[in-house]
Amino acid sequence: MKLLGKYVDKGMQGNVTLMPEESEDMWHAYNLIAEGDSVRSTTIRKVQNETATGSSTSSRVRTTLTIAVETIDFDTQACVLRLKGRNIEENQYVKMGAYHTLDLELNRKFELRKPEWDTIALERIEMACDPTQSADVAAVVMQEGLAHVCLITASMTLVRSKIEVSIPRKRKGSVQQHEKGLAKFYEQVMQSILRHVNFDVVKCVLIASPGFVRDQFHDYMFQQAVKMDYKLLLDNKSKFMLVHASSGFKHSLKEVLQEPAVVAKISDTKAAGEVKALEQFYMMLQCEPAKAFYGKKHVLRASESQAIETLLISDNLFRCQDVNLRKEYVSLVESVRDAGGEVKIFSSMHISGEQLAQLTGVAALLRFPMPELEDSDDDDDEDGAAGADDSDGD
Repeated sequence: MKLLGKYVDKGMQGNVTLMPEESEDMWHAYNLIAEGDSVRSTTIRKVQNETATGSSTSSRVRTTLTIAVETIDFDTQACVLRLKGRNIEENQYVKMGAYHTLDLELNRKFELRKPEWDTIALERIEMACDPTQSADVAAVVMQEGLAHVCLITASMTLVRSKIEVSIPRKRKGSVQQHEKGLAKFYEQVMQSILRHVNFDVVKCVLIASPGFVRDQFHDYMFQQAVKMDYKLLLDNKSKFMLVHASSGFKHSLKEVLQEPAVVAKISDTKAAGEVKALEQFYMMLQCEPAKAFYGKKHVLRASESQAIETLLISDNLFRCQDVNLRKEYVSLVESVRDAGGEVKIFSSMHISGEQLAQLTGVAALLRFPMPELEDSDDDDDEDGAAGADDSDGD
């Protein structure tokens, strides 16, 4: 994401001009734009013209519109963001108050104005515009005939390529066709890695599969690299790591990222940080339930006592339509930081973020036990129960 202009005054009002440069930037834009904000961008509008004879013709014109956002639609597969709202600035083609849908596209700038900018929104801009925050882990999950090449960025897991090749079975006395099919499959996976993995940024490439598929592919890839003199692969051989996965489907990434060896290798990446924090939470929930709680009510009470060491919160909660509720979550994040606690904002597009969403989207690891929160479980009829409730059944 490129920041083209930013003006936010002391009253936290103002606007920013941004240009999305890659598909992940659309995800950042989706998290930035809320209902009630105004967005200005160029768009195509169908205009009806009436001639002197009374007949009408329609033409498509490019114009710049400013709309007050009412609905936001994000297509996660195509990474397209659609904003629908009423026009709020005079325009020769569109009446004031008329509805229009703006499609935010790559390499097309837009201006975002908010009634009030909070720290979470400003942090999101900082993160989106920092090139070091790009994908730092790549993963290839594969089985014979099927592979997914994924990039694990700070905010989401992107499937860059899906490779499917039908491989003939081994026949008695002849394995030639089978080996030919395998070689074709491995070649396509290798070319996909070369095309999609930026080794300048990526710190680690995970190759995961059941059985010996990963080993056979790894051997094939580096034999070809020597033969064809692929310097890019040869120079980055140390970044490749072979791990077990139950299948070649994307969901296998969850177990891959939890492998202790993988966690050690990618320990300084944000994705691993989220997975590790969630693991610690589950462990604490079992061992010391009075120091692990989830659900808004319990977490807010722990924050009032300045007891939170690590706050785990889903970015989903900042996209809620209720402005006061969003403010409540923003002030929770600020108060935890002010008290010296760590805040981890989980992306709902990450596997770890999906798991946190099942725990109401907000959880906390405490500095000291608060058994009085466990005692209040009986009165809690909203926001999910505390961690102790669950652990009693373990």
